[in-house]
Amino acid sequence: MKNRHLLSAGDLTREDAELILSTAAELRSLADRPIKKLPALRGRTIVNLFFEDSTRTRISFEAAAKRLSADVINFSAKGSSLSKGESLKDTALTLEAMGADAVVVRHWASGAPHNLAHAGWSRSSVINAGDGTHEHPTQALLDAFTMTRHLAPEKGQTLDGRRVAIVGDVLHSRVARSNALLLRTLGAEVTLVAPPTLLPYGVDTWGVQTSYDLDAVLPKTDVVMMLRVQRERMNASYFPSVREYSRRYGLDARRMATLQDHAIVMHPGPMIRGMEITADVADSQKSVIVEQVTNGVAVRMAVLYLLLGGAEPAIATGTPDEESEQQ
Repeated sequence: MKNRHLLSAGDLTREDAELILSTAAELRSLADRPIKKLPALRGRTIVNLFFEDSTRTRISFEAAAKRLSADVINFSAKGSSLSKGESLKDTALTLEAMGADAVVVRHWASGAPHNLAHAGWSRSSVINAGDGTHEHPTQALLDAFTMTRHLAPEKGQTLDGRRVAIVGDVLHSRVARSNALLLRTLGAEVTLVAPPTLLPYGVDTWGVQTSYDLDAVLPKTDVVMMLRVQRERMNASYFPSVREYSRRYGLDARRMATLQDHAIVMHPGPMIRGMEITADVADSQKSVIVEQVTNGVAVRMAVLYLLLGGAEPAIATGTPDEESEQQ
């Protein structure tokens, strides 16, 4: 990768994205090994700087860094000097003094990781782990990686021409934005399905299709990705009732039966079972939701490895026993 930071899925060229996905494929094999660590980033320090709660993403980045033998510092805004009024700049200077090589940032304000990366406060690589309602690029990468494993499993195949439906609260979803950008770069056709009130202004500039009719879209899709309704970000009524939303935009067994045989069901989590997706669909054979979590560790390992100057191949030629002796 030519960039020092990963701030937006839109910053990735197709070559960048495919390098991350191919590196993740190498690293994914570690999940099946008895020894799951590599010495690739020994001596490097990764800081998880989280201003918002996110158990899944933080633990995934922590596991990724530790499997590459990096030192990890988990920094929560709650109970820290940030809760006492310390600025993002002062926090960045503190991390710089600690010798952080990479900072993984999740922030409630859209654009905060960009400020950290470009204000000149720190020389660390910055990875956006979710900023406001803006973006979540590593989630999009792990989603694309999961799709390729199921829809393009043979080496050299791509997502070109694959149809992906992203359904639900697009307005408040950073995952939807990053996926729309990345999947277009990788050649997929994306349709956003939501009530008019949950489609953002300017969505017509995203280069994707939109629809209000889930039943019309599902039979033609290769992937259906359900989004959580983010009621904590809503300050108004965006739909009449939960029952009405589920009736029109929820994925249940009846709707799942209209999918093609090879189609897969995804969800970035956390799920609201019974609202946007029923339990039987979430736990069905078409669902790859649990696999997304496993794949997330491999993809984040790839991002850390490539941003911090790792040389290919990602996995050393030594045996697992030799690698364990290096730890």
